[in-house]
Formats: sequence, C-alpha cells, structure tokens
Amino acid sequence: MYYIGVDLGTSSLKLLLMNEKGKVQNIVSEKYNLYFPKEGWAEQNPQDWWSAFETGILKLLENYDTKKVKGISFGGQMHGLVMLDDKDEVIRPAILWNDGRTQKQVTYLNEKIRKEKLSEYTANIAFAGFTAPKILWVKENEPDNFRKISKIMLPKDYIAYKLTGVFCTDYSDASGMLLLDVKNKCWSKEMIQICGIKEEQLPALYESYDVVGRISEENAKKFGMTEDVKIIAGAGDNAAAAIGTGMVGGARCNISLGTSGTVFISNDRFEVDPNNALHSFDHADGKYHLMGCILSAASCNKWWMENILETENYAEEQKKINRLGENSVYFLPYLMGERSPHNDSNARGTFVGMTMDSKREDMTLAILEGVAYAIRDCVEVARNLDISIKSATICGGGAKSDLWCKIIANVLNIEIKRLETEEGPGYGAAILAAVGCGEYENVEIAALKLSKEKIVIKPEKELAEKYDQKYQKFRKLYPKMRNIFKELNQ
Repeated sequence: MYYIGVDLGTSSLKLLLMNEKGKVQNIVSEKYNLYFPKEGWAEQNPQDWWSAFETGILKLLENYDTKKVKGISFGGQMHGLVMLDDKDEVIRPAILWNDGRTQKQVTYLNEKIRKEKLSEYTANIAFAGFTAPKILWVKENEPDNFRKISKIMLPKDYIAYKLTGVFCTDYSDASGMLLLDVKNKCWSKEMIQICGIKEEQLPALYESYDVVGRISEENAKKFGMTEDVKIIAGAGDNAAAAIGTGMVGGARCNISLGTSGTVFISNDRFEVDPNNALHSFDHADGKYHLMGCILSAASCNKWWMENILETENYAEEQKKINRLGENSVYFLPYLMGERSPHNDSNARGTFVGMTMDSKREDMTLAILEGVAYAIRDCVEVARNLDISIKSATICGGGAKSDLWCKIIANVLNIEIKRLETEEGPGYGAAILAAVGCGEYENVEIAALKLSKEKIVIKPEKELAEKYDQKYQKFRKLYPKMRNIFKELNQ
C-alpha cells in the first residue's frame, strides 16, 4: 500500500511516496514562481500549485502501481489567503505568509480591537503574515475583489479542493488565520464580524488525520488511481513536519530550518504565552502546540550565498569557518521583517560589528549565528513559561549543514537530533494519510514508531558558554534598532 504526502512550500511542491511500513519510496519536486509585486509583498498563483501537483504526481508514480495508492494528505505553507468566486475561479493571486503589506491592518487589530481581545477570541494576536489582516487589506484596498469572495481557503486546501470538491481545512492550519477559536476548535464569531465576512465563506473544520473525502472520478482517471483513494485533511507545514519528526505528546521540540525558521513545541494542554510572543495553535495530533516563527532562516543563507557572494557552493564556503564562538560580527536576520518574538514588519537585515579585519567567512558565520540567535529568542520565551527543553530534533534544508547544527546546539545549549528521514512536512503528511486510512491506530503511535534518530549533536561546555555571552549581546541589538527600522520604512 502507498500513501502520498504533499508538501506545498513557498518555492516548490514536493511529493513523497511512502509504503505502509513508513519507508520512503520516491520523492519528486516541482518548482513554481514567487512574485514580489511591490517591496514587502509576496504572492503566488494557486493555479501554479495545481499544475505542479498534476505534473509531479505523475512523475512520483511513474514506476509504481498507482492502484496501490490508498491515501493522500498535505503539509502546506500557512497563513496564505486564497479567494475563490462563486464560479470557483481564483479572484486574485494568493497573498502569502511572508507578505508584509498589512501593517496598517495589524495595527488596527492589535491597538483598536486590542491584543487582549484578540487573544481571548483566538489565543493569538495579529501578525502581518496572518490571514485575517490580509482579508481586511483586500476589503480596504480591493473592494471589488472583496465583494466577489465565495470561499476563503489556505494554500494546501486549494489542492484538496481541486482533488475532491470538498471545501475544508484542518485545525492546525486554521489556527494561523486569526479566525479560529483555538481552545474550542471553532470559528470565532467575533473575528468573522470584525473581518466583515460570513461563516459560510470559511471551510469546514477537521482534525488533521480525518478523511475529508475521496478523489474525484476525473482525477482518479487522470492519475491512474482507483476512486477509493481517501483524501485526508493534512496540517500546516510546521505541524506536519512535527509529525514527521515525532513531535507528539508533551514538551517535545522541533526546529525547522526552511525558508523561514520555526521552533515547534508540542503540548498536551492548551497554553498561551502572556505576551503572545509565541503562537498558540492546535496540533495535528489532536492536541496543542506553541510555535515561534522567524521569517527568514535558510533564506538568509541563500540570499548571502547566491545574491551577494554569487555562489551555490554552500559547503565550500562553510569549510573556511573555524572561529566558532569568537566572531565579532553580528547579523540580525530580519530580511522580511520579523514575527516571533518581535512582531515587527519594519525590522530589516543588519550587519553589526565589522572592522577592517572582518573577512568573508566572518560574514558567512554571522549569517548562521544570527539565525541561531533568533531561534534562541523563541526558545527563551518557552523557557519563561517553565517549559523544559532539553533536546530538539531538526529538519529542513538548513539542517543538512553539520556546521549549522553544531552552532544551534551550542547557542541553545541542548542536544540537536537529526533523523534518518528528513523530509519534513511531506513525510508527516504521508503519516497522516496512513493514519486516516487506518494503517496506524493514531497519530502519536505512528509518529513515534516511524521517526528514527540518525545523529545526535551535543553541545560543548566551553563553546556553549562563549555563545551564551555572544547571545546576551545579540539580544540587545534589536531593541536599540527598533525605532531606526521604523524611521527607515517611513
């Protein structure tokens, strides 16, 4: 039997084929365009996602018995606003998670509606990337498009809709819309009213492992599958990645080094950080999680290597680095503004501390360290909630760097664990598909059984102490720069 996990990312769609024993059989990836119409904006065409899926799934199954596919599920980029009209046509390009155009709407929500009320309604406050501020932006700036809205959905759910005709989402992904009452797992009537929409414009809600429908007759024929293929709700990319890395139950931590960076902490109980510096979301295992998100992680390294140094030989650049814990150059990794814990769309990437002695490798190291320090900013919020984090798994493209993993282990002063399968959201989505089809009793059993440690990177006492001293300096930089960032963006 085969289960397909679909990872709808920001730069590409990845499809993963897994057998009933959890072994990955095949992986394919299809790229699509990311558009920046104006500074700070980020958009994609949902039809590009569907085209990538149609092409990719045929490649994925090219040498496999398509009749053995039993289930398909998803892990998708969160927060994106996809709007369809009454003819199911896409109204405008999707506004993505890393789009920063909604600062006016975020200020309105946090200051006029007030953060305390938002937290009461949704367990979270407004961030520029969340979906509700985007809806308000469309209402204010594109009223004709706003009047056309028949369905509001998230990116991965567009693929599910195209596959089944079922208008749905899951609790974990819906948690990032600022429209869901996270504690009670229902749409917030207050937020619906604030946004000026109707509940029927929002999708039906499911647990991530629930079967939402079956593949349509047309798609089954197109992809050579049976019409019995079940479509499982899936999860937001970080929740799906957490399932793929065994982050289920209480107080387990996963760090993702993708385009963005996340700190994901599974939680048996509903809990809210008093300052809302971490997101409080529903988890794909049916419970809850806390999450900190930095908007630029591996994308910082990609920007530095490819745009500035004009090289794609990442490993060669990192070979030159040998002064861990001694770098006098600091980098604030806020190339797209920042979410956790600062919630500041005006923040910008900044190098500090260069001298005439600073070298190319010092700047490269500062990039890696700056992302690690920003991740620690999120971890410190959890520690202030008396959540003990003694180790973390790590996934995403950046996790393939031994050097970066070592830096993170020592900056956080915890063990970092890499897994045998590092496919993140796609693998977690395939596990959800298997659970939804009855292959495993529940998500927790499946996730713990199928995630296997490969390498454990332990912190070194002396190096961890050096990095703690460096971090204490780093954490003072943003408060000093906050007003300057604001002025620069006026």
